[in-house]
Amino acid sequence: MSLTTDSRTSRIDAAELGLDGAAGLIAPAAPLTETVAARISAAWAGSGEFGDHVVYERSRRWTFAAGVRVRVVVTRREVIVDDQGRRTTIAWQGDPADALAAATESLSVVDWRLYGWVGFDFCAPYHGILERVPDDTVLAHLIVPEFEAFVDADGVDTGTADPERSRRLLEIAATAGDPGTSRPVDVRVDTEDYRGRVAAAVSEIAAGRYQKVILSRAVDVPFAVDIPATYARGRADNTPARSYLLSLGDLSAAGFSPELVVAVHADRTVVTEPLAGTRAFGVSADHDAAARAELLGDAKEVAEHAMSVRACYDEIASISAAETTAVSTFMEVRERGSVQHLASTVKGTLAEGESPWRALEVVFPSITASGVPKTAAVDAIDRLESRRRGPYSGAVLVASSSGELEATLALRTVFSSGGKAWLRAGAGIVAQSTPEREFEETCEKLGSVAPYVIPR
Repeated sequence: MSLTTDSRTSRIDAAELGLDGAAGLIAPAAPLTETVAARISAAWAGSGEFGDHVVYERSRRWTFAAGVRVRVVVTRREVIVDDQGRRTTIAWQGDPADALAAATESLSVVDWRLYGWVGFDFCAPYHGILERVPDDTVLAHLIVPEFEAFVDADGVDTGTADPERSRRLLEIAATAGDPGTSRPVDVRVDTEDYRGRVAAAVSEIAAGRYQKVILSRAVDVPFAVDIPATYARGRADNTPARSYLLSLGDLSAAGFSPELVVAVHADRTVVTEPLAGTRAFGVSADHDAAARAELLGDAKEVAEHAMSVRACYDEIASISAAETTAVSTFMEVRERGSVQHLASTVKGTLAEGESPWRALEVVFPSITASGVPKTAAVDAIDRLESRRRGPYSGAVLVASSSGELEATLALRTVFSSGGKAWLRAGAGIVAQSTPEREFEETCEKLGSVAPYVIPR
C-alpha cells in the first residue's frame, strides 16, 4: 500500500490507501515531500475531530499531538492543572518556570510529553515587570495529549492513536489536498507609529539605557483566517528551522520559526541558536547573492549579531558546567523563507543541579527577540510597544518527563484569538539604526507569512 501524489491535483491518491495497513502505518511508494507532509498535518488539524492540538515539525518530521489528557495553564497568579478530570489550582510566587516544574512533577501520567506555547510575558517575573502584566494574561498553555501521530518522508504513522482514530487519521490523510487560494495581507501600514518608536529607542540607546532592543509591530488581518490552510500554504514556500500549527483554548496559530530559543537534550547538552542580522531573500539568485554579501559586510548587522552571541554565551555559561560553553558555529548565513539571517550556535553542558525549566527561565525570551542587556530591553519593550505581545516572540514548546525540552521561537506566525487575527514582526534596534530601514526589515519578515494567509 502507498500514498502517492497526483501531479494534476496535488492530492494524495485515496485509491492507493489501504486502511487495513499494519498498526496504522502507511509507507508511500516514493518519499513524501515536505509539502505533502505539511498538508496531511494541516488536514488533521483542520478536521475539527481531535480537539485541542499541536502540530510540531522538527528535522522534517511532523508530530500531531491531539486531545487532552492533562492541561496546564499558567496565569499571572496561578497554575491551573486539569489532570484527567481532576482540577488543581495552585498560587505561585517567584518564577513561572519553577511553577511549571512543580506542576509537572505531580502529574498522574508517568511518561509524558508536554506540547504548547509560552508567551512573552512568561519572562516578566524574572525581569521585574510582573506588576505591569494584566491579571487575565495567560503566560503558558500546555497539554499532555491523548495521542500522537507522525508524518515524514517515510509515510504516515498513527502512533498512539486508538483503532478508530487511526482509521480516521488515515482517511483524512488520503484527502489532504491543495489548501486553497490565499489573500495576501498588506503589511506596509504603520498604524502604530513604528518609525516613531524606533526613533525613541535610538535616543534611549544614545543615552546609555541599553545597547539593543527588538521593537515589533502588529498587523491586523481584516478577515477571518483558516489557520490550518494557511499553515499548509505557507509551509510550501518557507524554510523554517521548525514549524508549528496549534489550537489550544481560544488561541490558534501557524508559524514558521526561524530559530531555536533553547533545547536541553537527554545527555544534558543545552543549546541556543541566535539569529540577528537580516536581509531579504527569494527575489532572484543575483539579488539574493548581493543581499548576502551586503549582510556579511554590513558593520551594523555584524556588530548586532556579535552582541547577541556574546549575551547568549553568557546566559548558557551561567547554567553550564565549567569550561563546557562554546560557540560551535559563528555568523553563518541561514535562509528562512523571505529573509536570510546571520546565525550562530552556542552550546554547553547543563550543570549539576540545573534543570531544563531553569534553562528556559534563563534563556527566555530569546536575546534576538528582546535585546541587550535583556532586563533593560524587556522594560523598553513594555514601555515602547503599544500592544502586549502575547504568544508572539515567546515559544512553542515540547518537554518530556525524561528531562528533554525544546522551545522554538514564536515568530513568522499568524495568530487568531477572540475573533481577531493578526501578524507581527520586529527588528533589532541599535545605535546605528534608522527608522526606515527597521520598518523595511519588519516588512521583509512579515513576507514569510503575509502572502499565504487563507480566508476561512
